[in-house]
Amino acid sequence: MRLFHCGKGSLWQSKVIVVACLLAALPISAQYPGQVSKTSKDAPEPRSIAILEWTGETGNPKASRLVPVAVLDQGQLQDGAIYLARPQPLALAGEVEYELQQNGLPIGLFDIKNSGLEQGSWVGYGAWKPLAKVQSKPSKEELARIRIEDDESESDLPILHRKHHADEDAAGANKDSASPTSASPSPDPDRPTPHKKSNGLDVLPSLMGMPADMQQAVAVSDSQTRPEHSWSFSWANPEDEAAMKASLEETARDLLGLNPPLAPAPAKAASRRKFKPETLPEPPTPPLPAQLMDENFRVFELAYNSGATLVLTARTDAPLTEQKFVTLIAQPDLYGNVKVLLEVVASGAHLDETPRMRLVGAVDALADNRGELLFELRGATQRQFVLYRILRGQAEKLFVSAAEEFACSEVSDRPLS
Repeated sequence: MRLFHCGKGSLWQSKVIVVACLLAALPISAQYPGQVSKTSKDAPEPRSIAILEWTGETGNPKASRLVPVAVLDQGQLQDGAIYLARPQPLALAGEVEYELQQNGLPIGLFDIKNSGLEQGSWVGYGAWKPLAKVQSKPSKEELARIRIEDDESESDLPILHRKHHADEDAAGANKDSASPTSASPSPDPDRPTPHKKSNGLDVLPSLMGMPADMQQAVAVSDSQTRPEHSWSFSWANPEDEAAMKASLEETARDLLGLNPPLAPAPAKAASRRKFKPETLPEPPTPPLPAQLMDENFRVFELAYNSGATLVLTARTDAPLTEQKFVTLIAQPDLYGNVKVLLEVVASGAHLDETPRMRLVGAVDALADNRGELLFELRGATQRQFVLYRILRGQAEKLFVSAAEEFACSEVSDRPLS
């Protein structure tokens, strides 16, 4: 397995060889029983999609964990929680580095220090780091060395983005100056490779269960440096956004049963007596719309010049077993009206049958400059993650992960930002 090491503040990376995963020889069907979506065989790979969950301040959390979702390898999306496990999955290999994103733009880095099982599911532990400062490009000599190392380390095994240590620069320099007879021997593929000691990386306390103040962010680890791509949509007319939101809110109220039934038409008066204008009765004041709880409305541009994609999630105000949840994905039609592409309604009493959909954010899961919508499917005692691709006026389910258990006593009803 080849993994990248990234220098501090540098976008240029060098490779090191580590031991191949024990399950690499297994057929893919034996490793991942879920849904797989194929893309072009020329698609860049591998690319790991995960979710960072934390409590405390953004950038300075009190506790955190990284939950693997999917790995794009050889043009296929695999379940990140089990893909190439040895026993921890490839997505949680020691010192793999993730870029934390909000609407496609980086907000920080997260280095995996170690991993463990929480209620039977693998999660990664590490530390949130600020974004590295962009430095100057490497010299021609450094570029030549990187090309040589690339040629010498060709492999069909996966690559993920790994953090870089200063001692590896020294090791690389010694390797370049050493004679062939003094070079270090190739590692034994049957011998486990210990994780390298991190330079001052403090591992945050583990995040357990589903605390009410838990926050989530998209996390991506890639073997290639890619240009930033914001998924935020900019409205030409702010009034259009308000109108679209109001329309979706009305649809949500209908699905949640919050809109009162239409009042019967008033009976016709028996008398034909006409009232003077000053004596006409005042029309009844229409009731205020029912309040949507934990409403989360976001608008994305999931590809260049693709127009707006709207997502609204909300719930009713009631005890958990009596609550109803709604998730809507929509787009404007040619006439400026809202066209709902997907609607999901869940009941708090039957969440293990139909889980509620909670929006995490948008992410380029297939490395093709298109954004997918990433949702958490949260039941009463289990959860999954699902990716939807919005294309040609349809919401296509691209990938769904295997179910994971969680502590139901700490379920949060807060919306995801």
